[in-house]
Amino acid sequence: MARIRTIKPEAFASESLAAVSVAAERTFFGLLTQADDHGRFRDQPAVLAGLLWSLRPEHGPVEVEEDLAQLASAHLICRYEGDDGKRYLHIVTWHQHQKVNRPSGVRFPACPTHEVEQQNADTPQAQGAVTGAGVRAHGGLSEHSRTPHEPSVNRKTPGQGTVRESPQSSHGGGSEPAVSPHHPDLGSRNLDLGTTSSSGGASAPAPETVSTKLLMDEYAAACAHRPPSGVLGHLGRETAKLLAEGIAPEHIRAGLARHRTKGLHPSTLPSLVHEAMNATPAGLVRPGSRPNVPGHRAWSNPADPAAAYAEEL
Repeated sequence: MARIRTIKPEAFASESLAAVSVAAERTFFGLLTQADDHGRFRDQPAVLAGLLWSLRPEHGPVEVEEDLAQLASAHLICRYEGDDGKRYLHIVTWHQHQKVNRPSGVRFPACPTHEVEQQNADTPQAQGAVTGAGVRAHGGLSEHSRTPHEPSVNRKTPGQGTVRESPQSSHGGGSEPAVSPHHPDLGSRNLDLGTTSSSGGASAPAPETVSTKLLMDEYAAACAHRPPSGVLGHLGRETAKLLAEGIAPEHIRAGLARHRTKGLHPSTLPSLVHEAMNATPAGLVRPGSRPNVPGHRAWSNPADPAAAYAEEL
């Protein structure tokens, strides 16, 4: 359904639009009104010709195809194929110029070239990862409480807990030292990851952050030929969901390795990760059999068959 969109005055002084024909520029402005709330639409020149050029029959599907080719060459739109095999297009600068209030749900698949990186950035970090803002313990001090490029100096005050100060505060300059009253027994423990204590010992390193991009780079590097962008994009979305659930990265790597070996559809990745996590080696005991019944016993001719095979008969 067509929507009311915004065209800024500087659009008519855009060098990118000036690089295409006037007809292609008009098609671009028409695309703004036809795209969904995420800047995507079906790549169908015949349909666009009917929507945007219905009263100008001289500008038909062939001419609209030429317009789209010019817009793609100028990097104003991106044409791609979705996982369903259909063609779509995406307005590259959509989020820079269009502010949609209460956007509707996703109608078309995301652009694997320009939108996958944004999805990875919005993906929650893996369980156990340390964010860039630093670790803030209960009653502790955050990373921003000290002056940048200056090591923290910890000292213990009786009855007050750990006091951390910078070299400026120790000489009477700068701000007052921050006191943590909730942990008097921490002593000279350094609460900032990556800094050095007064005794010269380094604190424990931060846990390794495993991102969706890292796992996808490892997957593509292990393949004999780089997979299509649509496959990598779909795998990236499935991997991001698994990381958001707190699935351990080693289980996801094992599932990706099985997916690479079997060459299945990207949507099967959760099942392969589940198989890697919970699969048990097949034993000799038959499923559903009683513990006291052996899985296999060669047949013999006992004198009393009813007594010998009472458990199984």
